[in-house]
Amino acid sequence: MHPPLRIAEDELIRQCKTGSLKYQELLYKQFYGYAMGIGLRYSLNRDDALEVVNDAFIKAFNSMGNYNIDKPFKAWLRTIIVNTAIDRRRKDLKFQLNIELDNAPPLMGNINAIDNLNVQDILNLMKELPTIQLTIFNLYEIDGYNHDEIAGMLNIPASSSRVYLSRAKEKLRKIIKSETQNHG
Repeated sequence: MHPPLRIAEDELIRQCKTGSLKYQELLYKQFYGYAMGIGLRYSLNRDDALEVVNDAFIKAFNSMGNYNIDKPFKAWLRTIIVNTAIDRRRKDLKFQLNIELDNAPPLMGNINAIDNLNVQDILNLMKELPTIQLTIFNLYEIDGYNHDEIAGMLNIPASSSRVYLSRAKEKLRKIIKSETQNHG
């Protein structure tokens, strides 16, 4: 069996803009790993991540005509994947009880506990967070969105975004503390 054909990114994109299914498949294969890395951060399991990735690629192929070739393709694709994951999460959140957190004080704890972890440790621990906390932690800490932007994406008040982020960090600290005590 031959190794997968590696075609220059600009040629892939140019051919995808013409609607070539062959080149869409090649683009999918070339960026699948990158896309899954993003999808997994926003999903509770691999199947959900795969749905996000597939939906995102469909959106990317359908809007390829809007892609500006002067901009980095990965950044454009990343935005589509994140937005697709958020859209999916927003649908899931409709079925969860969302308590108004405007007046709830942020939780405080040992702030230094999380500083001693590497990225992979944090990504593994994040899977234990409730869905809303996982989503907000990803958007704020990893993808760099501010609370006002997150509030707009998830249709929640910015103050709720802050509280959910604080609670996510507090839960991560408790998990870390528990792990440290169990292994220390």
